Amino acid sequence: MFKLTVLYGPPTDAAAFETYYHGMHLPLVDRIPGLRRAEVGRVVGAPDGSASPYHLITELYFDDLAALQGGMGGPEGQAAAGDIPNFATGGVTLLVSEVLDS
Repeated sequence: MFKLTVLYGPPTDAAAFETYYHGMHLPLVDRIPGLRRAEVGRVVGAPDGSASPYHLITELYFDDLAALQGGMGGPEGQAAAGDIPNFATGGVTLLVSEVLDS
């Protein structure tokens, strides 16, 4: 299994980010072909209690690398990726990884 991890930096307006993300962006993500599971987590801090450089983490799971690349490279994946600048005012980091343990 492979996943695309999306790390969202702290937005300039957290309430606007949350409204847009859940109301507009996630429905786009849900349309990506080959997507097996989407997991969203709001970051509350680091283990030592300090602030985190991230506001939200999204993990998108696919059966294999070809499915991830195909889903993200298709029109639905491109629409979701192209939507990110509409709400991610704190920046975004994308990582692809192979899931070794499940």
